Amino acid sequence: MAQQDTERQSVDEFFDDTVDAEAREAAHRERGTSRPITVVGNPVLHKECQDVTEFGDDLARLIDDMFASQRTAEGVGLAANQIGVDLKVFVYDCPDDEGVRHVGAVCNPVLDELPAAERVLDDSNEGCLSVPTAYAPLARPDYAIVRGQDPQGNPIAVQGTGYFARCLQHETDHLYGYLYIDRLSKRDRKDALRQMAEGTPRYPVVENV
Repeated sequence: MAQQDTERQSVDEFFDDTVDAEAREAAHRERGTSRPITVVGNPVLHKECQDVTEFGDDLARLIDDMFASQRTAEGVGLAANQIGVDLKVFVYDCPDDEGVRHVGAVCNPVLDELPAAERVLDDSNEGCLSVPTAYAPLARPDYAIVRGQDPQGNPIAVQGTGYFARCLQHETDHLYGYLYIDRLSKRDRKDALRQMAEGTPRYPVVENV
């Protein structure tokens, strides 16, 4: 495993999102205002979002609101379109498989394409705040690299393994118009939607009309 990580990239190239994770998340959350979550069927979730081009106070306020909304919903990641905002930005507060907490925000994210020889699939259960109360197994690579910009517009790269890798892939998918259920078989997608219909969200949602 150590050799595999060395071949992928030096960790020195990546943003260390573990430093002061608790304090940074709390600061964002306390400045922000929680918003209801949009759910599957809302048009904003089913199209590619617009690129972030302005890195100023409005973006900073949005990110604060996203952290507040994520905490209310007890999630580990949240994309802007999940609170109805058509912009390519996501936030996360997610542990990896070793229990290390990762906190950050990425604008205009793009996932690195891993060589086939380095892809190890993990078929753990996956859920989504926009498909409340539903879960389904979904195979995803157990390692991910996301590149984009930080909230100030500087280049940023984030790497994740295990559960955190799943989070990075899941949130990037959102910003290109894909929900995790779009990657399921027809049968599993139908089952996930049934679970959602039979469940009751534990957080405020925007009802589709």
